Amino acid sequence: MQKPAIPKGTRDFSPLEMARRNYIFSTIRSVFSRFGFEQIETPAMELMSTLMGKYGEEGDKLLFRIQNSGEKANEAPEKGLRYDLTVPFARYVVQHREELQFPFRRYQIQPVWRADRPQKGRYREFYQCDVDVIGTDSLVNELELIQIIEEVYRRFGIRVCLKLNNRKILAGIAERIGEPDKLVDITVAIDKLDKIGLEKVNEEMKERGLSDEAIDKLQPILALSGTNGEKLETMAELLKESEVGTKGVEEMREVLRLCEIAGVTLPIELDLTLARGLNYYTGAIFEVKALDVTIGSITGGGRYDNLTGIFGLPGVSGVGVSFGADRIYDVLTELNAYPTTMTDATQVLFAAFGEKELEMAIRWAARLRREGINTEVYPSPAKMKKQMSYADGKKIPYVAIIGGDELAENRVMLKDMTTGEQKKVEVEELIRLLNE
Repeated sequence: MQKPAIPKGTRDFSPLEMARRNYIFSTIRSVFSRFGFEQIETPAMELMSTLMGKYGEEGDKLLFRIQNSGEKANEAPEKGLRYDLTVPFARYVVQHREELQFPFRRYQIQPVWRADRPQKGRYREFYQCDVDVIGTDSLVNELELIQIIEEVYRRFGIRVCLKLNNRKILAGIAERIGEPDKLVDITVAIDKLDKIGLEKVNEEMKERGLSDEAIDKLQPILALSGTNGEKLETMAELLKESEVGTKGVEEMREVLRLCEIAGVTLPIELDLTLARGLNYYTGAIFEVKALDVTIGSITGGGRYDNLTGIFGLPGVSGVGVSFGADRIYDVLTELNAYPTTMTDATQVLFAAFGEKELEMAIRWAARLRREGINTEVYPSPAKMKKQMSYADGKKIPYVAIIGGDELAENRVMLKDMTTGEQKKVEVEELIRLLNE
């Protein structure tokens, strides 16, 4: 007999878990819509030519290839499961550019796949909730993404810190230490600072060909402390000879100024070690950490100036962030921060003593559902203890009991499963009570 199992790094979700996940998705979707973003979807699989070379050497190793797609091997282009939603989005924009209104504001909530080593908070199949605007280089978009981050986590009740940097500053730093051609090597290495520590990062940079002198020059920058303003003053002085670095400092100052105008209260930390290992970022980069739970970043993203250029539409700037739904789930679970009642949960169960009572329950349930009330009918007149146990097991807050007296009076005995209180009600009063 085969033992049932699923691949490592994937998960099944119970009804309770799905209710919680839907709460996460609906909350995020509601905030995205509040800011004027519209939803799209793209296929789970993309051509490997679309995916390869967009995520850096580390990312390319984590792509899932599709071995057999039902086509003749010598005729079929190679395919893979999408690694993120941003590259497919860039492909979508170029492919559908004649149909789109620019700036194009889209959000996308779909699963992605990475051939990673499974561990706590890291899965091979997981959902991303992406929000991007493309076709404008205005820094107002960076502000709005920060406001979206603030609002999403305010609604979830999760205390977070937003770490902020700019790839232009990193490019300026690479120039400053005499290694302008090693930007990718520097960012890939320092992106691992939290995971492997400074010593190992320095070793990796040496392995990637950076000179000892360049690595030494980088150390005070990686250790820079102080307020955001003090850090920017220091970087402005350090990078004054670098055109790209100076531009990065100016952009960072402007984003922080816009946040002040908008009244953003989210804690924002300028973190010069924040690199985000993806090759396509060119400007602001974002990363959100939960303050009360030890877990990796729960939101991240940045500005990309030429991702569509790869697909034949150069010079179209975009910026976006991605909310990691699975990590948010883990944070909410650890904090026990879910609402006591989910919006898609059953509100009332009809429990009947006999067949005639069951017919009445069916009629009443149909009426309640038309009124927008999530309603179940226990499908047979089983022993009342069994029906009540079912309601208790599913944490259904109310049970509408129909016995002979209730059938004759055309009323139900409504039981509050939390307090144990009972009262007889007619259908209109039942609807009113449940809607309250």
